[in-house]
Amino acid sequence: MSAIPKRKLTEAEYLEIERAAEFKSEFYDGVMYPMQGPAGVVGMAGATFDHNKIKENVARALGNALESGPCEALSSDMRVKVRATGLHTYPDVVVYCGTPEFLDDEKRDTLLNPTVIVEVLSESTEKYDRTTKMMHYRRIPSLREYVMISQEQTHAERYVRQTSGRWLLIEYDDPAGALDLECISVEIPLAAIYRGVRLPENPPLR
Repeated sequence: MSAIPKRKLTEAEYLEIERAAEFKSEFYDGVMYPMQGPAGVVGMAGATFDHNKIKENVARALGNALESGPCEALSSDMRVKVRATGLHTYPDVVVYCGTPEFLDDEKRDTLLNPTVIVEVLSESTEKYDRTTKMMHYRRIPSLREYVMISQEQTHAERYVRQTSGRWLLIEYDDPAGALDLECISVEIPLAAIYRGVRLPENPPLR
């Protein structure tokens, strides 16, 4: 006898559960995916010190650079919804420009119009960030740049939306160089991104 499939959640049900939860979960196609939580929860493991350090370095640099402009940086507590696909997720760093658009104007906890998204790659999420998640992000009309940063070596990948709709990949490896986020007119030195981070002596080949 086949197992009875679990009923899929509605978006409203997910949001009700998520807003009361002690740990974050992504949501897609009626299913919640815990990002971290108590022992026994199947999901993405908690981030390492170096992962968090890179994320905070980037968020701090962006926050300082954007302080007097029309754009603002938010860290990983800001939930983002991809309207075209229904994915609810928590990028490591998000930048929005102009007036923020929310799924719920009263709660203001689900952003719809990010301009830049930054993900710090980890062993457990790198494949997801590079493939499925990128496919979702590319469906966000407001998104102009998607950045992935390695925590294994000095390396960042920046995908830039072109007027043709295609995405251009630009890579950064020079420790003396800077990550150029052209759409928001910000450059972040790679040395600042990796400040306080202990990189492996023999990083894996990409």
